[in-house]
Formats: sequence, structure tokens, C-alpha cells
Amino acid sequence: MTEPTTACVAYSNVYLHPLLDDGTAPTSRGERREQQMLRSQAEKMCAGCPLLAQCLTEAVVKFDVSGFVAGTTKRQRQEIRARLGVTVAAEDFDTFAGVNSGRQFDRYEIHRMRAANPDQPLSAIAAKVGCSVSTVKRHLRRIEAEGGVARPVQKKNPTPAQIMAVANDVKRGTRRVAAA
Repeated sequence: MTEPTTACVAYSNVYLHPLLDDGTAPTSRGERREQQMLRSQAEKMCAGCPLLAQCLTEAVVKFDVSGFVAGTTKRQRQEIRARLGVTVAAEDFDTFAGVNSGRQFDRYEIHRMRAANPDQPLSAIAAKVGCSVSTVKRHLRRIEAEGGVARPVQKKNPTPAQIMAVANDVKRGTRRVAAA
């Protein structure tokens, strides 16, 4: 028995069509009709997907993806984020490529690793993090200078239900402030 496939996988020719790309403007009346037809078709397929809430939540909270995703355009997802106060970090393509120079490291994670492994040399922590020993030392000194390890309070992400409600408002063009 084969696993059920989502519409975006089964009909990737619709979702990956150049006319659904962000910033692609149709150049003729025919292309405008085709773009509207593709968007309508994709919206209908997304609306029937059992993974819609999960997909939209990840597209709003975790990844700044482009194109048509979870029944929304990139512009709509930006509006959803703005209404919910969500910020998404840009993808760190240097990490994927294995480039570390100029990369920012989380000093709280470095401190956590040091506290969890007090008997390991700093070189072992540096190897796990993917940075130099001097970077580990610098971040540990900063934690010490701050007077401890109080991690900045991180804002709680909205629930999938909150995201879906705001997405529906954005699609309808209504202006309602989401409940926190």
C-alpha cells in the first residue's frame, strides 16, 4: 500500500508554475487568466489538504518560503506575520554550504553545552558547534560579563488555530487584530 500524497507533491506542476512565483507579473491577458486559474486550483487543493494548518504554521512561523504555499502567497504570509507579530530569520545558506566565517553563534547554547560537559576541553565544544575555540571563549566571557545565563525571553509562537484565523482574514481582506 502506498502512502497518500499531498496535492502539492502530486501536482507540483501547478504549485511550481512560474506564474505562481512571487514577483512574476503576467504579460498578457491569457497569462493573467492562467495565473488566476492556477491560483484558484492551488487554493482548492490546499483547502482540502489534511496538512493545511501544519503547512501554513510552518510557512508563517519557521520558514520564509516563496511561492504559493498552504493556500497563501508570500505577500499574504507576510501580512499574517505582521498581524501576529511573528518574525522569521532569513535562511542561513552559508551554513548549508559549510561556510562558517562571519556566522553568528548562540552563546546560550555554547554555555549550555559547557555546563553539560564541564570535563570536556573547549575544543570539543567548538567542534560540536562548528566554530573555533576562541569563539567559544568569547561567548563564555560574554555570558559571564552579563552576570549569568538568563536567556532573553522569547515570544511564544501563535497556535495553528490563530494562524488559520488570521490567514482567513487576510484572504478575505478584513482587518481584525488577532487575540494574543
